[in-house]
Amino acid sequence: MGDNDQAGNRTRLCVIIVSWNVSDDLRVCLESVYAGNGGDFEVWVVDNASSDGTVEMLRERFPQVRLIANTANRGFAAANNQALADADADYFLLLNPDTIVPEGAFDTLLRFADAHPEAGVIGPKLLNRDGSLQYSARRFPTFAAAVYRNTPFGKLFPGARAPQDYLMVDWDHNDARAVDWVSGACMLIRREALAEVGLLDEEFYWGSEDVDYCFRMRHAGRGVLYTPEPAIIHAIGSSTSQVVIRTIIRTHRSMHRLYSKHLARNPLSRGLIWLGIWSRAGLLIVEHSGAWVWTQLKSVVRRLRRR
Repeated sequence: MGDNDQAGNRTRLCVIIVSWNVSDDLRVCLESVYAGNGGDFEVWVVDNASSDGTVEMLRERFPQVRLIANTANRGFAAANNQALADADADYFLLLNPDTIVPEGAFDTLLRFADAHPEAGVIGPKLLNRDGSLQYSARRFPTFAAAVYRNTPFGKLFPGARAPQDYLMVDWDHNDARAVDWVSGACMLIRREALAEVGLLDEEFYWGSEDVDYCFRMRHAGRGVLYTPEPAIIHAIGSSTSQVVIRTIIRTHRSMHRLYSKHLARNPLSRGLIWLGIWSRAGLLIVEHSGAWVWTQLKSVVRRLRRR
């Protein structure tokens, strides 16, 4: 958050992007940021030891970016914290590199934030590449929602109320309102709230750190708001798709920490959470491994047929 206490020298908005081997996505994201947005903002990119030429691309094409080039992958929360600890701004925008920012988005978002000083965190609407809605503003997770979303019960009871309530599917997301949490793919944090609540929990290596942070905002008496404007395009999973099994393990470890930290109140519930989460992780790993083996077998058969 910087040591500079002189508001006159403080940047209005600090945009923080954490990258790992997504050079092309990051380039498109930064082009949209600089082409469509003016005013007093700066961009920090924290690169987690990419091997795809990301650092070289940034130095060549975007010399104005404040770059932190890590020599190891520190994870999402820790990398964001590096910039949050050093930057000095009225607002901090955590932004994924696989996003596209429309013209005037920063001005729109900051006007909304200025008009709602009670909010510690604000999240805008997120859209898929095809323009469909991402459910990026949700209620806090519950055990019932977790069961229906993460076990075969979800397929057996597709109309179950708990997961629909969690995703807030009964709402068209076209009006501003208070919500429990918003996605860290595009999350605006007010300076004063950051000072009260602190940095992201670095025990969340990948995933659930945004839910945890909004829990902490709520406990600190700060609001979390969603606004339908601006609408940011977000392509989910550009980094994580490169290392699927490792991502499964990391996201489930983070999920376990989230439930243990905020929802599990006794040893029995913590044990059930552990069993459920790691059973799901194991099934996903087996499913992915089986798909990989099948793909390799088909490739071998095709090569044999060509001979």
